[in-house]
Amino acid sequence: MKSLLTLNELSGTEILSLIALAQDVKKNPSAYTHALSGKTLLMIFEKPSLRTRLSFDVGIKQLGGFGIVLDTASTPLGQKESLEDTARVCGRYAQCIMARVFEQKTLEILAKFSGVPVINGLSNDHHPVQILSDLLTIKEKTGKLAGLTLAYLGDGNNNVTHSLLLGCAMAGIHIRVACPSAMLPNKAIFNEALLIARKSQTEMTITQEPAEAVKNADIVYTDSWMSYHINPQEKDSRLRALMPYQVNQKTVQAAKKDYLFMNCLPAMREYEQTAEIIDGKHSIVFDQAENRLHMQKALLLWLLSDASKTAQSKNRKQEK
Repeated sequence: MKSLLTLNELSGTEILSLIALAQDVKKNPSAYTHALSGKTLLMIFEKPSLRTRLSFDVGIKQLGGFGIVLDTASTPLGQKESLEDTARVCGRYAQCIMARVFEQKTLEILAKFSGVPVINGLSNDHHPVQILSDLLTIKEKTGKLAGLTLAYLGDGNNNVTHSLLLGCAMAGIHIRVACPSAMLPNKAIFNEALLIARKSQTEMTITQEPAEAVKNADIVYTDSWMSYHINPQEKDSRLRALMPYQVNQKTVQAAKKDYLFMNCLPAMREYEQTAEIIDGKHSIVFDQAENRLHMQKALLLWLLSDASKTAQSKNRKQEK
């Protein structure tokens, strides 16, 4: 059964296919209004959510299906029963599970024992649905992916950075990450991305110098400095460490004149970026946000279509 737990489970060809499908869904929504009729999506949330919850909930409904939200504040995972048993039960009620959780292991267990496709709506280590939506947005704005250069400034050891490293390598986008030495990307994930980058002949750079990362960049990207799993008591020390990586007018002077600014949101003005950057003419952050809906719909179509084919094949084998 196909799931999406990390971008490393996709090929570059599959990413391009998903982007093409999302573009068609966006252009011709009426053609898909009954595509997932009778299908149920279970959405599990350990972390707060706005865009992930709205895009999947609206998306499944616009495809003719039905969405159910399970908030772990009232139904904790793995407490009254094992997570494995919870997964088995959920798989009997829903045809697909989207989970926004802390630990990547939780997703792996859900995928192993539910028997239905599982989508990573965000974990501490990965955020694949965000980056797929970002790639869709970049393709819309520039007409291409391969050969572009993306500069990421901020915390290097977070889910968005990790998925950007993997996604850019697969799409042929050169990526430079500028971050404090104490916030480097996870070594194992970086090494995975590096192997992909070598095959796609993509450059991947980690630096502590924002100017080095931004020089002649097509895209300048940043993310929240206070992710949900970060202890609020660390805020002051993180602000001191990350302020040199703020995206502001001085920072972007080294980028290309027609650069694009991206932030997956939520964003705090005067923290990760200044107001004049996020509200300026180069900003495409709300196009990113909208494209979450179209990419989630493409993912649901892709995964549930594959699941249906798998079920049909299994039934034919049983009949024989």
